[in-house]
Amino acid sequence: MSRLNVFTQSKSQMVVEGLYQDLERRITASPPGLCPVDISASFLKLCHAQTCGKCVPCRIGLGQLENLLEDVLDGEATLETIDLIEKTARVIANTADCAIGYEAANMVLKGVQGFREDYEEHILNGRCLCHLEQPVPCVALCPAGVDIPGYVALVAEERYADAVRLIRKDNPFVTACALVCEHPCEARCRRNMVDASINIRGLKRYAVDHCGVVPAPLNAPSTGKKVAIIGGGPSGLSAAYYLQLMGHQTTIFEQRQSLGGMLYYGIPSYRLPKERLAEDIDNILSTGVKVELNTSVGNGEGQLPFSKIREEYDAVYISIGAHTDKKIGIEGEDANGVISAVELLRGIGDGYKPDFTGKTVIVIGGGNVAMDVTRSAIRLGAEKVSILYRRRKADMTALPDEIEGAIAEGAEILELCAPKQIEADENGNVTAIYADPKIIGLIDSAGRPRPANSGKDAVRIPCDIIIVAIGQDIVSGHFADDGLPVNRNAIITTETGAVTGVNGVFAGGDCVTGPATVIKAIATGKVAAANIDNYLGFHHVISVDVEIPSARLDDRPACGRVNLTERNSNDRKKDFEICENGMSCKEATQEAMRCLRCDHFGYGVFKGGRISQW
Repeated sequence: MSRLNVFTQSKSQMVVEGLYQDLERRITASPPGLCPVDISASFLKLCHAQTCGKCVPCRIGLGQLENLLEDVLDGEATLETIDLIEKTARVIANTADCAIGYEAANMVLKGVQGFREDYEEHILNGRCLCHLEQPVPCVALCPAGVDIPGYVALVAEERYADAVRLIRKDNPFVTACALVCEHPCEARCRRNMVDASINIRGLKRYAVDHCGVVPAPLNAPSTGKKVAIIGGGPSGLSAAYYLQLMGHQTTIFEQRQSLGGMLYYGIPSYRLPKERLAEDIDNILSTGVKVELNTSVGNGEGQLPFSKIREEYDAVYISIGAHTDKKIGIEGEDANGVISAVELLRGIGDGYKPDFTGKTVIVIGGGNVAMDVTRSAIRLGAEKVSILYRRRKADMTALPDEIEGAIAEGAEILELCAPKQIEADENGNVTAIYADPKIIGLIDSAGRPRPANSGKDAVRIPCDIIIVAIGQDIVSGHFADDGLPVNRNAIITTETGAVTGVNGVFAGGDCVTGPATVIKAIATGKVAAANIDNYLGFHHVISVDVEIPSARLDDRPACGRVNLTERNSNDRKKDFEICENGMSCKEATQEAMRCLRCDHFGYGVFKGGRISQW
């Protein structure tokens, strides 16, 4: 019989646990632009410190790997050292007794295979391939490169109009992003080392709610050049805005009756009210952008030929987005009552709201679009809404806030259930869906565990409506007919956004990359504008004359993060009014004062004066 082992944690162990928590925060806040070889060596030392020392591969092998990596960093290695590192790591991975050893070795192997050129650069030239200056994490991770510390400092001083002006230098959709941006800028915020990241999106929301009317800047003198933009979504509108500011006349050709693309037709009003989106679009159009609505580009009857656009304009930017749905590929998916998420959201955007009163609805998918249609179905009167997802809830790609919001409003999540067959009655109307139970399996290349067969029989789930939200696709066949290179419906471009082999035609956004986030679409439009400007023979610089407040030198004590709240779930699920509440003035000021001003201290100094430009 084993003895009951009762002990109290020692003081030293408590301190070690605290150090581990500090380390976790530093890893969370680890910024981009660091030397990958140095990071690998540091992680390896930590792993070596964790070993019990019982097996030779851990005790001796990890120490030898440390020495080899240090030789690379100290300039004492040769190219043969890289092969020795790989061979040693492979031996440890295959022979170590526990995960401490073989996972540490696998980490080194991934590094050698993933950034071998960095090892070679250290050995051959004694330097690192990464940036010489360490970028500001929030700016580096914002696809549009917005001066985030600058506008946060302006919010702290209650200069909201200046904050909006500074944001618009790099992102004309200030209001839309304040409400729906996925805020990648917060992921590596160095404030994580102290307590928690700054609520950057929340501060932007406060700025746009209190800035008043902020007119667009004046355009540069006219260049006489004309640019056609096909698609009036966030990418196309952003390109039009910046090209117009540069002095080029832009015309947007939009096939639908409203501008905004998926911002208008893909995001429900409870997240992004149409009148708030109009604030951004009206500001863009105020620069003189021309718009042709209900105009489809193609070679069919009633369509505007692409060849005619190329003849009449000096350059063309294609930003048609991804507006068609993907099929599930199962029996019965053509039954009455099976609708796509794109179709539902587009109808709601145009003012058509179907009546789901008393209906049982199944939503297939686990992304943000799936959450949007789930919460919309609840607002349309559905009696019960369930989300069918083939992986676990933890593996969903939707933002955690969106998932929790759907659950709070009454949605049910059916995890590890893959759609297998849709059942219909004699009239072709949906009556049920059969779901194949899954178990979680091996990790895939994206880092998520794959669903695997459970061996259980399919489960019948009665329902009246099935909404398919498993992704969107691109309709680009007519551009291929006009000679543009297309691969798997995506238009092929060079790094500059120029369509490969086609002079004067550029493309960007979802039609090139596939469905992505709003801020990425905006960024591609901004970059396309700069490259089109260069193609037309110019090199305009967009600038803004805003004085950024000086950084504070006082102490910054640990302080909790201000999170945005939502209206009561019982009230908000009854309408399409905006769910999220903004900050109070006191909350916004406190949150803005938490910023560590990484743009000012250390390697983060990236401003050369009063003018911020790109």
